[in-house]
Amino acid sequence: MLEERESKEPAMNPFQKNESKETLFLPVSTEEVPPRPPSFPKKPSPKICGSNYPLSIAFIVVNEFCERFSYYGMKAVLTLYFLYFLHWSEDTSTSVYHAFSSLCYFTPILGAAIADSWLGKFKTIIYLSLVYVLGHVIKSLGALPILGGHMIHTILSMVGLSLIALGTGGIKPCVAAFGGDQFEEKHAEERTRYFSVFYLSINAGSLISTFVTPMLRGDVQCFGKDCYALAFGVPGMLMIIALVVFSMGSKIYKKPPPEGNIVTQVVRCIWFAISNRFKNRSGDIPKREHWLDWASEKYSKQLIMDVKALTRILFLYIPLPMFWALLDQQGSRWTLQATRMNGNLGFFVLQPDQMQVLNPFLVLIFIPLFDLVVYRLVAKCGINFTSLRKMAVGMILACLAFAVAAAVEIKINGMAPPQPDSQEGFLQVLNLANDEVKVTVLGNENSSLLEESIKSFQTMPHYSKLHLKTKREDFHFQLKYHNLSVYTEHSVEEKKLYTLIIREDGKSISSMMVKDAESRATNGMTAMRFVNTLHEEVNISLGTDTSFSVGKDYGVSAYRTVQRGEYPVVHCRTKDENFSLNLGLLDFGAAYLFVITNSTGQGPRVQKIEYTPANKMSIAWQLPQYALVTAGEVMFSVTGLEFSYSQAPSSMKSVLQAAWLLTVAVGNIIVLIVAQFSGLVQWAEFILFSCLLLVVCLIFSIMGYYYIPIKPEDIQGSADKQIPQIQGNMINLETKKTKL
Repeated sequence: MLEERESKEPAMNPFQKNESKETLFLPVSTEEVPPRPPSFPKKPSPKICGSNYPLSIAFIVVNEFCERFSYYGMKAVLTLYFLYFLHWSEDTSTSVYHAFSSLCYFTPILGAAIADSWLGKFKTIIYLSLVYVLGHVIKSLGALPILGGHMIHTILSMVGLSLIALGTGGIKPCVAAFGGDQFEEKHAEERTRYFSVFYLSINAGSLISTFVTPMLRGDVQCFGKDCYALAFGVPGMLMIIALVVFSMGSKIYKKPPPEGNIVTQVVRCIWFAISNRFKNRSGDIPKREHWLDWASEKYSKQLIMDVKALTRILFLYIPLPMFWALLDQQGSRWTLQATRMNGNLGFFVLQPDQMQVLNPFLVLIFIPLFDLVVYRLVAKCGINFTSLRKMAVGMILACLAFAVAAAVEIKINGMAPPQPDSQEGFLQVLNLANDEVKVTVLGNENSSLLEESIKSFQTMPHYSKLHLKTKREDFHFQLKYHNLSVYTEHSVEEKKLYTLIIREDGKSISSMMVKDAESRATNGMTAMRFVNTLHEEVNISLGTDTSFSVGKDYGVSAYRTVQRGEYPVVHCRTKDENFSLNLGLLDFGAAYLFVITNSTGQGPRVQKIEYTPANKMSIAWQLPQYALVTAGEVMFSVTGLEFSYSQAPSSMKSVLQAAWLLTVAVGNIIVLIVAQFSGLVQWAEFILFSCLLLVVCLIFSIMGYYYIPIKPEDIQGSADKQIPQIQGNMINLETKKTKL
């Protein structure tokens, strides 16, 4: 959430104008410079309760709260939507999630260009908010199960996400700065406090939405499944409210006209310097002190000096994307990890995607804690804790967070039941006869591969492994019941799990083989299936949207996934009677087999067999990794922005903001590439990211060691001293350009 703080500093930049500087360099450029747009009229605006705060900022703060609620609420459930609604793999879900995140940090450059060069901030916010709302509508429609098939859902989801990325990224650089425009220059202190309130609204929106939308997804059932349409629809409604609230203040806003995009000027200056140097490779042409000096034929000395200062900082930005690659996996890989953990905290049952709420919550705690306690204690110890050192420590904390995540992943895998490998099949036996049955699995030469005695309704402690010579093999089974021996044959495929159900058939017995779930239920769900021993079909109702039938005479139902919880009364009915069954607690990740019997003479009853154990590892074990990565984020992100802005000239702060957002975008692309092409198991992938960031941290530390901090006023002062000389030299440079 901390990337939103970047809006604070650049938003104040438009108020730091230098009229004399622009007038001074107007004659020296060879390009035709458009006339400066007139300053917007300083009309009196209504204040809040007689204070110096314009009433218009109330609309802007509420707008930002609703917009951030909309964005983070939708994003919180996005990975699970890909995994369980679109049925993509974990790697594909992770890749698309980070591709969307990356796009959200590329589009701010487009939004800033539109606002500064064409429409102005107000119109840009209005138009792109409409695009934003349209994206939410399309995204919500794509989550309706009744609307088309898988292809339609996928297309609507991708179109909706693209529009949301354009909307949220386009308005990101405009909203905070537009709020700053509402203040008069003499109210600079109030403007600073406004940015604090603005940042608070961002974290409040993300905190609430990250907690609420997973509840809308998991606790509400739509069409018998998780209600993703509602989880996307409510954030969409909040975005509509954000647009309406922002529009309501239209008549009292101060709306400065576009003043030109400094990002474009910087890019053109750098490109001209490179191309001009390339054209003048001859040894006869004198070399220049700095490669950017080759732009002096076309651009002012002040702009070149500012760009030089900017490039020094951008050089330090090169290692930064790797940090964001780790930080942004909270919504993808860490959420997927939480789906295989137990969310029961005793006082509250936590959904897997609700763990993301820890990030904004801990951010609000750690920022004052670090500023008021940690940094002061370090200073009292005599340690020079510079900004670059803080950033390096933030990287190390993120490395440790992923090392902890890897340890948690290894522990989860160790507690999970084993899965069959190639040329292996797993078998368990369920004896529904009235007495003990001895089961023997025979090989091709009548050799005994497996021999067990199974009591009536005995729960098998584990699966037995069968070795296959091919991908599919037929096995012979000998069943001994009292004085009977029954021989039967069943096929077994590799990497599959089976249950051999033995039933009493008159005075004899028979068997049937059914496939079991290949992996445990995830997403905080539990899997279940029924065996009906009654002579009538049973209709089972698990809720308002979930009902199914189980065939008579040992009919076996398909698997059903339901929410974890107590099920003391499950309504059932046959052709002749209605009855209820007590299924008890269905726990996280477990798989259950329920056998409906009527052998007691007291009406239908159910036998409960847990053949896949529930998730035993608590989701609370993710707390250390969240705490470490959030502490690293506070030290890295806040400190990095403050350091960057202190080192850059005031005219370059908007360019710096664009570059900072690009590092976040590139970090998400790194995750996308690793998820698609690494082929590593999850714990090894966590270790890989941890090691990569550790190497990058070492490189960054070396770069920071040789970096010499400078003060922005030194840049301005040196440029001012050279202004008279610049005026005289520009004529000679123009002559040189003509010769070239």
